[in-house]
Amino acid sequence: MRRSARVPGVLVALALALGGVAVAAPAAHADIEACQNIVQLQGAEVTDAIRIACYVGLVGDEDGCAKGLTQAGVAGIVATAACREAPQ
Repeated sequence: MRRSARVPGVLVALALALGGVAVAAPAAHADIEACQNIVQLQGAEVTDAIRIACYVGLVGDEDGCAKGLTQAGVAGIVATAACREAPQ
């Protein structure tokens, strides 16, 4: 088989494989909500700054998440607990 004929086949296989991974992955929305729920249960209103900080935690930057939450007015211990929930 010629190389030019193989390239589209490889690209299709790659797209199908990556699509399957995306379908099998859990929804990120629920993880961000878990972080926000902890903040909200402590009496804080969920603002855009809190949503962004929870997203930072979701992608694995727990320190950045906690820093963002404390800058948004969330108590340190609550911020730490919320950021631990984000990537789970």
